[in-house]
Amino acid sequence: MIAQIVTLHVRPGELAGFTAAIAENAETSVWTEAGCLQFDVVATDADDHRFVLYERYTDEAALTAHRATAHFARWSEAVGRYVVDGSKVNTVGTVTVHQG
Repeated sequence: MIAQIVTLHVRPGELAGFTAAIAENAETSVWTEAGCLQFDVVATDADDHRFVLYERYTDEAALTAHRATAHFARWSEAVGRYVVDGSKVNTVGTVTVHQG
């Protein structure tokens, strides 16, 4: 099992558009992709414009398949509109301990 952790900062005044776009990506991923096990979107307490996304996939092939979907393409376009340039960082790794 692998996880992808994404951190990003939303542009001022763009929270509503960002929230709608990431909700569509997260919900569609979990509902339609057999390999997407979890997709959480977390607004940080210290800054309501900074988000952390936590995604779990069965394997690298499932993450690759996720990135080939139409909803991911729409999300990628939304990043350009709503996310501060250069603030999006993706980290992928192997889940070594999982509870639940």
